[in-house]
Amino acid sequence: MNYAEAGGLARMALRGRLYSLPAVSTVSRRTATEPGARSPSSGHESLLLRAYRGEAVERVPVWFMRQAGRSLPEYRAIRKRADLLEICRTPDLAAEVTLLPIRRLGVDAAILFSDITLPLAAAGIDLEIVAGVGPVIADPIRSAADLGRLRPFDPAADAPYVAEAVRLAVAELDVPLIGFAGGPFTLASYLIEGGPSKAHTHTRRLMYGEPLLWRRLLEALAEIAVASLRAQVAAGAQAVQVFESWAGALSPDSYREFVLPAAQRIFSGIADLGVPRVHFGVGTGELLPLMATAGADVVGVDWRLPLGVARKRLGGEIPVQGNLDPAICLAPWEVVAQHVDTVLDGGGGRGHVFNLGHGVAPETDPDILRRVVERVHEHGVSRRIAAPARPDPPGD
Repeated sequence: MNYAEAGGLARMALRGRLYSLPAVSTVSRRTATEPGARSPSSGHESLLLRAYRGEAVERVPVWFMRQAGRSLPEYRAIRKRADLLEICRTPDLAAEVTLLPIRRLGVDAAILFSDITLPLAAAGIDLEIVAGVGPVIADPIRSAADLGRLRPFDPAADAPYVAEAVRLAVAELDVPLIGFAGGPFTLASYLIEGGPSKAHTHTRRLMYGEPLLWRRLLEALAEIAVASLRAQVAAGAQAVQVFESWAGALSPDSYREFVLPAAQRIFSGIADLGVPRVHFGVGTGELLPLMATAGADVVGVDWRLPLGVARKRLGGEIPVQGNLDPAICLAPWEVVAQHVDTVLDGGGGRGHVFNLGHGVAPETDPDILRRVVERVHEHGVSRRIAAPARPDPPGD
C-alpha cells in the first residue's frame, strides 16, 4: 500500500464513510455551551488545560496514554492496510487514528498518533518498528563516529507530515490535542541498545564510560525534541508531553548528572510557547523531585506510587497526571471501578488529570476504557472540585 492509497483511505474515514463508530454518550460529550467545553479557538477554556495549570475545574479531566490505536478495532482495521510508520507518515491516516478515541471513549484530550522514534528516522537513523518488538535500529550508536549519522532534525523538511497530521486533527477536535516527544535517556537507549531493553546495559556503559560522548548525544536528542515539539505546537497542539519511559533504570544521582541537563534544555526550549508541558517516566518514583526541577508544568506518575505520596515528593504544588495501573483495566468492571475511585480520591483535588500509569494494553476492552471515562466524569459531578490540594500528613 503506497502513501497515496493510504491517504485516500483515510480521507474516506475522516468523512465517515469507511468506519461506523459508536456515538459518544452524553456523559462524555459536551456541547460548546457547557462548562469545560471548548471550540478550536478557545483551547484555554478546556478542562484539561485548566487542570494542567492548577486551576479549579468542574471535574477531573481524563485521557489515556496510547489511547490512539492499540486496543481499538477501528485502528486494527487500518493496520491491516498500513504499518505503523506508514500511518505516522500519512497525515490523513495519523489524524484519523488520533480522532478514534475521542469518538469512541469521550476522553478530554487527544494525543497525536505518532512514535517517539519517528524524528530519529527522519534525522538519518535506519530504524524499523517491528510488530511485537518495537523500534529496532540496524546500526546502534556506540562511538563518536556513529554519532555522525544523527544529523540535526528539521521538522519542515524532514517530517512535514507530522505538522499536517496535527492540523487535520485539530480541525476536527473540540478537545485539546497533545503533542509529544521522547525523553533524552529513552531515545538514547533505543539508539545505543539497537531496540527495547530491560537492563539498558550498553546505554549505561556508554553513559558512565564515555561521558563526553554521552553529553553530545543527549544534547543532540534534546535539540531534536525541542524542534519536534515546537513544530507540533505551531501546527495546533495545545499541550505537550515528554515521555521519559526508561529513566527509572537510573539512580537519582545518575539522573541528576547525566540526564537532567538535557531534560531542562527541552523544557526551557519550549517555555516561550505558553502551552502546558508534561514530564512522564516509568518507575521514576525516586526521581520525581528531580523531574520536578526539569521545568515541566505537570509531572506524570506511574502506578507504583500513590498520588498523595507523589504530590508530597513533588512539593505539593505542581499538578500531577495519573495513575491507574493499566493491568487493572483487564479485570472485571467492579474491580476497575474501585481502583478508579481510589485514584480519584487520592488525587488531591485541584491540579489532577486522570490517566493510566503507563499506556493502554493492546488486549484492553475499549468498553472498559469508556466506562472509566464515564466514572471519572460522574465523580466530578458528585464531588465538585474547588479547593486547592492539601499536603498529605507526614510519613511516606
